[in-house]
Amino acid sequence: MTHPAEPTAPLTEASRAIDGADHGISKKGLSAGSVGLIGAIVIGISCIAPAYTLTAALGPTVSEVGVQVPAIILVGFIPMLLVAFGYRELNRRMPDSGTSFTWATRAFGPWVGWLAGWGLIAATILVLSNLAGIAVDFLFLLISQIAGNPDIAGIAANPLVNVVVCLLFMLGATWISYRDMQTTQKLQYWLVGFQVLVLLIFSVAALVEVANGNAFDATAIDLSWFNPFAVESFSSFAAGLSLSIFIFWGWDVTLTMNEETRGSEKTPGRAATITVVIIVVLYLLIAVSLIAFAGVGDGEFGLGNPDIQDNVFFHLAGPILGPLAVLVSLAVLTSSASSLQSTFVSPARTLLAMGHYGALPEKFAKVSPRFFTPGYATIVSATVASGFYAVMRFVSENVLWDTITALGMMICFYYGITAFACVWFFRSVWFRSVRNFVFTLLFPLVGGVILAVLFFTTLIDSMDPDYGSGSSVFGLGLVFVLGMVVLLSGAVIMLWQWRKRPAFFRGETLSRAVAED
Repeated sequence: MTHPAEPTAPLTEASRAIDGADHGISKKGLSAGSVGLIGAIVIGISCIAPAYTLTAALGPTVSEVGVQVPAIILVGFIPMLLVAFGYRELNRRMPDSGTSFTWATRAFGPWVGWLAGWGLIAATILVLSNLAGIAVDFLFLLISQIAGNPDIAGIAANPLVNVVVCLLFMLGATWISYRDMQTTQKLQYWLVGFQVLVLLIFSVAALVEVANGNAFDATAIDLSWFNPFAVESFSSFAAGLSLSIFIFWGWDVTLTMNEETRGSEKTPGRAATITVVIIVVLYLLIAVSLIAFAGVGDGEFGLGNPDIQDNVFFHLAGPILGPLAVLVSLAVLTSSASSLQSTFVSPARTLLAMGHYGALPEKFAKVSPRFFTPGYATIVSATVASGFYAVMRFVSENVLWDTITALGMMICFYYGITAFACVWFFRSVWFRSVRNFVFTLLFPLVGGVILAVLFFTTLIDSMDPDYGSGSSVFGLGLVFVLGMVVLLSGAVIMLWQWRKRPAFFRGETLSRAVAED
């Protein structure tokens, strides 16, 4: 494990260490070379949390597009892969833990860069609270299965118990994240390995039950499932695609660790691409096997049954795995708990970069002298996520879950800005080679446009009071209102920082640049 001799001091008004050859990028004192390719891929899969995301998203996606779920997964995979290529190119030229914040600042200037960083931070901190809440639910669900007492699962509904246990999960994840990256990797190898193994067993067992004639509603696998043009309406297509985008979200954590990865210019980009490919294959296997077993009807175990759509895996585990059904609940608990810990990586390192370049108070640039991790930023992320969950859990569950629904907009927002940042940053070299044209212009541009269309489509659709939980404020859907509150809050904080730290906004600490061969 390689450590720098000492943590690099944050950039200050009086002293700026900008290396022109590095395009204004400077080191922050993180533990260089502590993450390898396999470790980055494992952490990327952990952050996506396939068991948790798919058990929650599969049912709602079926309700929108029916058997075309595999097609929607593939279509959702396309912009993620295209954007991942853009991330890879930016990382090759500018490996920096600030990722979206740093790259958008270099391409478009400090204002757009700051908002891109805010989008990433807001999305990840909000989902941290959701992951902790899901972990609590599945903990008590697992205990009730083991004890054979369904009443135990209901304990999670008690707000006080729920919040206390949630904060304990958050405390444990914070402690691990505060420590060195090798601790995170070792833990994730076990958690991710178990999660993926159970999902594979679950899928294969479902296909075996279909072959043996024991399926609930056997549905013959057909190539038409992979045809996105078979979806009945564009509205259903967009809704399904938004859900598909969400289930892929999290792969960019592999880029956020670039200053701590061996071969920082190439390894993070490779890890991101491999992570997205592994996830799409896993998702397609699970979706096809469960549709073949349960169908898309609204029967007892049908994927179209609204009573089971919030947790499809739990309800189908018994009919498919019998006495081993408890493994599925344990896998989802493992998924949410491991993702809770790995998701801390992104906001903490983005906050670190923003503090380092003077876009936030210098406290955020502090690196633990013992573990070489962004200690202060990690603690702040945990505190904000914990406080948000505790308050919202007591105030209104509708507000809490609608805020999570609004995450789709945040994801499209900062992924889209980053894709366009790639296009604009490399504008001087687009036509220098076929490779440049494809990977710095065509792919990120198409990916960015798709995400921009999804962002505005979701924005417009969410104005409808029936969107999300059905709650509304002054006739506008609560999801829309919450999404706007999150974005406008970022704008307000940005203006405050502009008054307090004008050097960054004048481009003195991180200036715009154009790629050169």
